[in-house]
Amino acid sequence: MSNFSRNIAPYIKREMTRSYRAKKRGDTVAEFRHLENAHVLGQESTYWHVKVHFLMLRWALKQRDFKEITGQLVRIIGAVCLTAIDGVPIGNTGGSNVHALKVMPISAEHAEIILKTKRYKTN
Repeated sequence: MSNFSRNIAPYIKREMTRSYRAKKRGDTVAEFRHLENAHVLGQESTYWHVKVHFLMLRWALKQRDFKEITGQLVRIIGAVCLTAIDGVPIGNTGGSNVHALKVMPISAEHAEIILKTKRYKTN
């Protein structure tokens, strides 16, 4: 696992925890929004990128959202193939409601986290 993947992990896990808590409350909108946040944070790591799309696929299956299911299956394949070669559109939230290759703005909070984790080197 790369330094970036290790360094960004706590922030992605925080969003996953928030997603899980929203799921327990029955708030499917917040549940998916936190997965989108995790996607933005981790999409430059193949491991996290694929994992978040898998969680989005699970969400879509539970919702019986066939458009999202199809979109997530395509995005999982794309994440596996394109992340390592920097072929991902930065800022994309990862859901099927946006084009898979659309570059999107990153919030100041997320941009700061990403920059900080890229600068921090672990041995």
